[in-house]
Amino acid sequence: MSRGAVKARKRPQPKRRASIGKWLGFGIPIAGIVGLVLFGVLSSGPDEAVVSSAAPDFSLPTTDGTMVSLQDLMAQGGDVLLYFSMGVGCDGCFAQIPEIADDLAAKEITFAPIMVNPADQVAADAARFGITTPILIDNSRKVSSAYGMIGVYGHADRPAHSFALVGKDGTIKWVHHYAKMFVPADEFMKDLGSSS
Repeated sequence: MSRGAVKARKRPQPKRRASIGKWLGFGIPIAGIVGLVLFGVLSSGPDEAVVSSAAPDFSLPTTDGTMVSLQDLMAQGGDVLLYFSMGVGCDGCFAQIPEIADDLAAKEITFAPIMVNPADQVAADAARFGITTPILIDNSRKVSSAYGMIGVYGHADRPAHSFALVGKDGTIKWVHHYAKMFVPADEFMKDLGSSS
């Protein structure tokens, strides 16, 4: 046989096999994360069940200790917008208050932010943002729970960024949960306008 006629034999390459353990070690955590994200997204969102129902009554202290009830807020004559937020640790939540306060006042909507953090911490952050709107304190989370605001978007112990509009007749006219922690005024007012 001539040299040119000899075919070079290729050595068989060893097959690379990933062990089942490696695949499971990688796949199980990824599947778990995907599952948690899907659960959070699918189990959250607007709670339409409370719309058209009677608004739960409450009386809560502000950061300075003044007691304010839903009836006090409704006595101002217009609709009442309750804003349930994460509060301390969420700068966007505090920035939201002055962002929409003037637009709400122009529409004669009484605005009542509600937070679950200790009053002194809320007052400190409110001062940092120059907020003059009274913020109600729901340490027990009873009011937030009564309005269906706990557990939204995976926050088991506090509200996310949620709103409930209580009409002059005392019924809930609109509920909206935002996945983001700050909503520009024009976008928010457009969403709120869809409640009429």
